[in-house]
Amino acid sequence: MSDGKIIIVKKKKKGSHEAHGGSWKVAYADFVTAMMAFFLLLWLLTMVSQEKRIAISDYFQNYNLFKEQTAGGGRTMLPGQTGVLPGQAPGAKSAATSSPIPSPPKKHITAGEMAERMKDSINRKLRYLKDQILVDTVEGGVRIQITDLEGSPMFALGSDVPTEKAMRILELVAENIRDVDNKIAIEGHTDAAPFVGGKITNWELSTSRASAARRILEKNGIDPGRIARVVGYADQELLVKDNPLDARNRRISIILLNQAPEQVSLPGNVPAGQPVGTEKITPGPLPVQKN
Repeated sequence: MSDGKIIIVKKKKKGSHEAHGGSWKVAYADFVTAMMAFFLLLWLLTMVSQEKRIAISDYFQNYNLFKEQTAGGGRTMLPGQTGVLPGQAPGAKSAATSSPIPSPPKKHITAGEMAERMKDSINRKLRYLKDQILVDTVEGGVRIQITDLEGSPMFALGSDVPTEKAMRILELVAENIRDVDNKIAIEGHTDAAPFVGGKITNWELSTSRASAARRILEKNGIDPGRIARVVGYADQELLVKDNPLDARNRRISIILLNQAPEQVSLPGNVPAGQPVGTEKITPGPLPVQKN
């Protein structure tokens, strides 16, 4: 240059990763939050009883927005729905929602017919469990008894949570008695072994198991209005009287009543385990086994 000064120009290069900033931290935080929610869900599931987990699983597998309700026969709606079609006046409802869906007609069948129906259904669908299902006729109707066997319980030990076998049997019972109008009595029984724990006794345990059976029947389409009574007898009505500790004394009895509930007194009218008119489906007496 004319004045002899030298000018040096330095250009600063920008880093190639400068644009990323801290965005990876946001993605990582989202990942950690999702994992925390996942493990929280797993922890909550472990706190829910087996019966409720089965009910939740069934709900999500078979959910239907327009599924008929068991008791009401109506149609399930989303919150806020009024049943009014677009363009209708607020007071007008569609024909589909103005009248309830009629339930299938109920019929009354004899005790012998019901016993034969149950036996046939058990032999076709649950033959591998038939040694734990006793079907007989009593003065008041048909009695279906679901019993324990040594190593094959119907409920978890000291609990009213039914096993998968009990669920299958009760579902089959509901399937066969759903279309009749007979009232239903449900009884819970235990063996004579004292309940370990001290907080409850065999009376509470037998009653809670009978109520658990009731809930399963209602879930499988039995009208709650047909339930005449749910009662627990503890060890006062033994099936195997010679051995109060026999596993078969732990059972649920479902009686399909032929008469009005107030006219029937069960199980006092017929000794437990002594069928009247119809034989048990078991091929002979089972060997007596202790707990």
